[in-house]
Amino acid sequence: MTREEVFEGLKEILAIIRPNTDISKANFDTELVRELGIDSLTMLLLSLAAEEKFKMKFPDGEAAPTTVGEVCDSVLKALA
Repeated sequence: MTREEVFEGLKEILAIIRPNTDISKANFDTELVRELGIDSLTMLLLSLAAEEKFKMKFPDGEAAPTTVGEVCDSVLKALA
């Protein structure tokens, strides 16, 4: 799986859990909190949905990602 495929999957998830957020201009450098308005509950939902969609598990104890690209990298790392 490529970083771009993970990115597209994350955009699909965000479209569901944040339907009023315009993610059409999101890119790897888009900040989750400042630009997308992701709060801690939404981050939890994003994590759970990503684990289900990509059939993986995020490791416990890692720092929370701050950008969309960091989420993509975390998914790819967990899949490796």
